[in-house]
Parts: sequence; structure tokens; C-alpha cells
Amino acid sequence: MRIDEAAAMLDNEYFHTAQQMAWADLGCGSGTFTMALATLLYPGSVVHAIDNNAAALKQIPPGYNQVSIEKHKIDFVGGVLPFDKVDGILMANALHYVQQKVDFIKKTAGFLKDKGQFLIVEYNTDQPVPVWVPFPVSFASLQNLFHDADFNTIRLLSEHPSVYGHAPMYSAIVKR
Repeated sequence: MRIDEAAAMLDNEYFHTAQQMAWADLGCGSGTFTMALATLLYPGSVVHAIDNNAAALKQIPPGYNQVSIEKHKIDFVGGVLPFDKVDGILMANALHYVQQKVDFIKKTAGFLKDKGQFLIVEYNTDQPVPVWVPFPVSFASLQNLFHDADFNTIRLLSEHPSVYGHAPMYSAIVKR
């Protein structure tokens, strides 16, 4: 997926970026969605790019579109996250690696500022694909998970065909 396509999946009327913000991209991989997020953030903002793959992190620039990108080699599920409070958490094709999702969401939500939000990109299926998508989360399942974690605003933003021929990808915004 190109950066502009990824940005189009994230951009929405509920996502206000008229000031500098701090975000975390958990499971950022080689940074396509990290840079897509940077295109939407106000100049001077920062994105913490978190992944356990050092080679993937090396592909991400230290900044993009006047937004700083701080790279951290950490297992986002079990590791200690390197920030206190952020305005938002992006998880693009990463939540499907988390087995205990409600516990993870509750723990991770503790890193959000009062009006913090999640941006989620996932495959719209609950059918596992071994190794590649071990614990999938369809949009319907995502709604249930976040309701169980005390979030009440879960909006579907967009869908995009999967280049792998599986279920389409969707993006969603989640707020309390």
C-alpha cells in the first residue's frame, strides 16, 4: 500500500490535528502507516514508531512531513512502552498479533491522554491465517472488544481491498 492510500484510510472528520500532538504507532513495521499518520498531523508533532523488527525500523526516516519520528525496538505487547501519555495510538495490521485483546486494550488505554483515541486498521475477518494473521479482529469483533474495554465511540472510517486476496482491510477510530 502506498503512503497516500494509507493516509486516506486514516483521514476522517473525527480526527482533529490542528495542533502539535504525540502519537504512538504500535507494530509499525516498515512505517507505511507511520508516515501516513505524519501526513495528517500538525507540523512539530511526534510519532513513536514501535516494532520489534530492527530491520523494518531502519526503513523509517527520522521525520516525515515536518513530523518527528522516534523509533523504538520494543515488543509492543509485552515490552515497556517508552512514553507517558499520547494523544493517540495507531495500530495498523498489528492488533491481530495480540491474543488477549481486551486486557491489552485496557493496559494500552492507560497511555492515552484524556481525549485520546485509537486508530485501528485491520482485516475485516475473524478467520485466522496462521502466522500472518493469527488472532484476527473483524469490525464487529472490534466493536465488542472496545465496548468491553469501556470505549463507547467506535466508528468505521473506510475499507480498502486487500492485495493478498483475503478479507478487505478496514480503518476505525475509537474514543471514550
